Amino acid sequence: MEILWTIIIGFVAGVIAKFIMPGDKEPAGFIMTTILGIVGAFVATFIGQAVGWYGPNEGARFIGSIVGACIVLAIYGFIAGRTSSRSL
Repeated sequence: MEILWTIIIGFVAGVIAKFIMPGDKEPAGFIMTTILGIVGAFVATFIGQAVGWYGPNEGARFIGSIVGACIVLAIYGFIAGRTSSRSL
């Protein structure tokens, strides 16, 4: 059940992270943004459990998921920017 909540929170966190970090190099599509938000929620859960903020069966909370989604969006924008500049 925790994985389902992480996916739902990650979906919302991805949309909010896109509003926080708009830009040209971030994914413009709604589906890609939400997928990266879900990945960000899982990253926040993993890091939070490794640091000791969350228990072993506990997922990232809403703010942590937004921060994780912003980090994943920033990394994606950095990587997408490097690959698009090389192809020109």
